[in-house]
Amino acid sequence: MTTTDTVPASTGEDSKAADEALLQLGRELKNSGYRFTTVTPATHALINRRPGNAAAAGVRDVFGWSRPFAPEVLPAPIFDLLRAADALERSGDLWRSRVRFSSYDDELFVHSAFPTDAPDSVFFGPDTYRMADCAAAHVTARERPPARVADIGTGTGAGAITVAKRAPGAEVFAVDINDTALRYARINAALAGTSGVRPCHSNLLDAVDGQFDLIVSNPPFMIDPAGRTYRDGGGEHGNELSLTIIDVAAERLAPGGSLVLFSGCGIIDGHDPLRAAAAGRLEGTGLTWTYREVDPDVYDEELAGPAYSRAERIAVVLLTATRPR
Repeated sequence: MTTTDTVPASTGEDSKAADEALLQLGRELKNSGYRFTTVTPATHALINRRPGNAAAAGVRDVFGWSRPFAPEVLPAPIFDLLRAADALERSGDLWRSRVRFSSYDDELFVHSAFPTDAPDSVFFGPDTYRMADCAAAHVTARERPPARVADIGTGTGAGAITVAKRAPGAEVFAVDINDTALRYARINAALAGTSGVRPCHSNLLDAVDGQFDLIVSNPPFMIDPAGRTYRDGGGEHGNELSLTIIDVAAERLAPGGSLVLFSGCGIIDGHDPLRAAAAGRLEGTGLTWTYREVDPDVYDEELAGPAYSRAERIAVVLLTATRPR
């Protein structure tokens, strides 16, 4: 697969020059053999608290662990590209990168630095790996590759890019309401050479017409008292956005088309509120569906807070719904 020479023009306040620098930074890191597997925020914070980890000692510390660094820690061309990408900020007497790069599927994905506290933060983590694995497995198992795809709430574009690599002729809409996410998705698609990926500002599929052979989504599904867009799924159980995506899929899937929804829910007294609500939304749609837990116990640190005071565990789940031909 050939990598494109330039990233498509950005929108809003993001300059094309900064985007080109960020794209070139990703290429330099990729060519150098840089790899980093992104962990949960709780694990990340724990590792950074270990003695000797307060400041970066190398490239992975800067772009993986988001540690502050002295300029000499980075090769001069890398530091210059980071500055040209407008992705540097001061941290006392040191510098800090505002972006991170994570590895998946032999690609690199740029996303927000740790901690992801800003309202427009673009998250990449263990759920991204799980979601993309589920999307890849679904596309591989299909009788024929999808021709028209939507990745709702695309974030870094990981789902869209993963599908596009396995269905190279497909038109893949990477939709999000976060302009920073769309910027990173454009850069990541260019870095991966997936020219079929089309980032698009859209609330769900409101700005995109037509039917789809495949809809994938890893929406926010947590109960987040801070109300962060990338994390808060809405509703009593954090599931409102997931349920809305089910409704959208029921309207927009083509014959033979499928929804691959990676989500999660707090389990209360052995009961899964998302599964129960999803069954109600899917009743009468004509869609056949399956539902399973991908991991039965994640984000256990959240159980100590009031938002999950009734939950005994938090599970991540996969719902697949298909319209018969």
